[in-house]
Formats: sequence, C-alpha cells, structure tokens
Amino acid sequence: MKSKPLKTEKEPYVATTDSCKQCAPLGACLAFKGVEGSVPFLHGSQGCATYMRRYVISHFREPLDIASSSLGEKHAIYGGGPNLKLGLKNVMAKYHCGLIGVATTCLTETIGDDTPRLVKEFRNEFADELECHGNPSIVNVSTPSYAGSHVDGFHSAVRAIVDQLASNVQAVENTLNLFPGFVSPADIRYLKEIVHDFGINPVVLPDISETLDGPAAAEYEKIPSGGTPIASIKGMGTALSSIEFGRCLANSMSAANVLEDRFNVRSRRLGTPIGLRETDIFMDALEEVTCRETPVKYELERGRLVDSYVDGHKYISGKKAVIYGDPDMVVALASFLTEIGIKPVLCATGAKSQLFKTAIKAVTEEILDEIPKILDDVDFYDIEETAEELKPDVLIGSSKGYKLSRKWNIPLIRLGFPIHDRFGAQRICQLGYKGTQDLFDMIVNAVIQAKQDRSPIGYTYI
Repeated sequence: MKSKPLKTEKEPYVATTDSCKQCAPLGACLAFKGVEGSVPFLHGSQGCATYMRRYVISHFREPLDIASSSLGEKHAIYGGGPNLKLGLKNVMAKYHCGLIGVATTCLTETIGDDTPRLVKEFRNEFADELECHGNPSIVNVSTPSYAGSHVDGFHSAVRAIVDQLASNVQAVENTLNLFPGFVSPADIRYLKEIVHDFGINPVVLPDISETLDGPAAAEYEKIPSGGTPIASIKGMGTALSSIEFGRCLANSMSAANVLEDRFNVRSRRLGTPIGLRETDIFMDALEEVTCRETPVKYELERGRLVDSYVDGHKYISGKKAVIYGDPDMVVALASFLTEIGIKPVLCATGAKSQLFKTAIKAVTEEILDEIPKILDDVDFYDIEETAEELKPDVLIGSSKGYKLSRKWNIPLIRLGFPIHDRFGAQRICQLGYKGTQDLFDMIVNAVIQAKQDRSPIGYTYI
C-alpha cells in the first residue's frame, strides 16, 4: 500500500486522516457559552448543532443547548433567512436569554446567506417582540469550518462580542479586561483569583468557569448561571488595560485590539502563562497595571515550583516529547518543557497559523541546541509519520493521541480539547504557578509510572 505523502507547502492538500482540530462553529459556541444568559445559535443544518453538543458535553460533562435554524435541502436553494428569523423568535420565547450568539456554518456561508443583514432585518421586523423579551443582544459571527479551526472560531466569536457590544459609555471602575483564550473552567477561576489578589476587578471574556463547570442544581436550568455579565462587556471600553493571551493570535482576531483602536484601552499580548517564564511575564504585567507587587502567596507558589523542578529533574531530564493541539497551548508547553529538561522534538497543530512556527522558535531557540520540528495544518497521520522516527518518550495533547501512545507504549499526558477518555477535563488547571505545579507533577509521575510498568522487577521505590 502506497503511503500518503507528508503535506508540505509545495504539495497540494488532498484529504485529512484523523483530524487534529475541530470545526470553527464549535469554538464559537464555546465562546458564546462564556457570556451571562447566552444561547449559542448555529445558522445551518440541525446535524451541526447535534454533533457539537455531543462533542462538548463529553469533554465538560455538563448539559449544553445549542439552537439551530435547521436548514434542509430546500433552504440550500432558496436561502435560510426565514428559518433564521423563526429560530431567533423561538429562542427568545423559550429561553428568555440575554444574548443570542449566531454563528454561521459551512452550508450558510456556501449558499451566500448575508447573516448580518438578516439579523438587522430581524431587529427591525420584530422590534416589538424583542422589547417584550427584554431586548436580548444578538451577536453574529462568520465561522465556516473550511475557513479555520475551532480555535479560529473561538477567537472570532470573542472579537465579535467585543466589536458589537463594547462601549465606553457604561463606565466600570478599576477593571482589567482579560482575554484568556481557550482554557479550562478551572484555569479561569484561578486567573480571576490572581487578578483579584492584585486589587483589581477582572472582566474575563469568555468566562466558562461556571457555565461549563457548575454545581449540581435541584432543577434543570435552561441557561446555567455564570458567564461574563453583558453590562461588564459594555463597559470594557473604560477599563484600565487589557491583557490577552496568545502568541499565535493574529491581529485580525484580537478582541483587545478592538478596544485599543476604538477606546484607547492599552493592550498587552502575552503568552499563555504555563511555566515559570510565561507566568513571570504575566505577573510583571499585573504589577505594571496595578502598581502593586506580586502578593506573597504567589511568591510562595513560585518558590515551591522551583523546588519541585530541582526535586523532579532527575526523572525527566533528557526525555523527548511530542506536543500537539491548539497553537497557543503548544507554544506554552514548549516553553515549559525547555525549563524542566524535556526536549520537545515535535510541535504540531491542526490549525493553520503563520505565527505558530515563529512563536515556537521564540520560546525554544535560545535554550535548545536544535529547535523542534514544527508542523501546522496537519492531521494525526502526518504527526505519526513525523514523530515515529523521533522516538519520543511522552506525548502531550488531547485524547485523540491515545492510539499513538498505545502503539508506541509511551505515556500520554492529556491536556487541551477534547478529552473524552478521562474524567475531570474541566477541572484541569495548568496556568500560573499553581497550575504549572500540577502539570509538572503529572508529567513526572507519568514518566515514573511508565518506567515502573516496563520494569521486570516491579520495584516500589524510585
């Protein structure tokens, strides 16, 4: 059987074998779920909403409603405008929501539906019904799957929310806008704690810390509590500053850039704070914004992390790792691994990112003798073909790498999205000193366990 050639810039892309990314509307739905009282709405076929609900629920273990305009074959010919308007009316009547996040899909983009115009028409035609249901905000974003990955859809939705709702009229005092990117609910809870401890109020967008990881409720809530308050989003133009995580984030997808251009809110673009270096940079930025020193509790967390690096170094020094997943997560992990003595030999993402290679080089080239192999816009077929000859000791990424870890008999550290074969993905904290500590312990213990399992002796002291 002839093997599939590895994709390069000179070779045309033919087909995907075991994708290393999800679709753009899925990412948009996750971003909309981080807004208080929000209902994600897909303008497309019912199958898109059903697939995404199942995929997200399996990772977060939380119920999730995604509305749909439910287009069929007829609408592919005559357009989906009437279905979109009817769907918006039904969502308002059923959910009494504060925001409807309308994301387009492949079908509606391909047939050429002008969704912004249709939403504007809806506002004009049904002004009385909108008033009756409390004038919910309607944010629309273009997210066909063929235009990007779930990360692109996520960032596009966050930018659209800011672009269509933020102002400097509704003042909110002593606030910091924080755009964390696609991280876990546990990460967001920890980030809010850090910012609060610096004496400033964070406006985190999106905030899925409760909406996708909530407590058990006596009765089912159609819209779970939590999320970024819409009033806080409208006041983002009056914040002291904005911090946005994402070395791979293009300016065209930056929500912080919108606020800086429109309202002169200074923005700082940082790497996702995993590891000492990236977390130090985040803490320095908070010190600059607040004119306060880092609280002692975080100095202690940092000190314990450094101590653990020393204690665990003998177990992992010289090991080789393959990292795959969302671009900014892979960059942050590459930076972290170089700190702890593990060499990232392959950094891969299914997303197409011009900034990915530059970012990986920036966090590794001054530390490693040889920078890792860097692949973007690839699938797991390509990752396997490239990684096999590198003989990695550990894989780091989503559950989708399990087949490779099983084939090569090496541990898989499950991080990112999706995690479908383990429990508690929504509670994985990997950011800041505390999250890095948990991640470091996880990696060291996985390496120790792999050594223990392979040993014919089965010793209990390592």
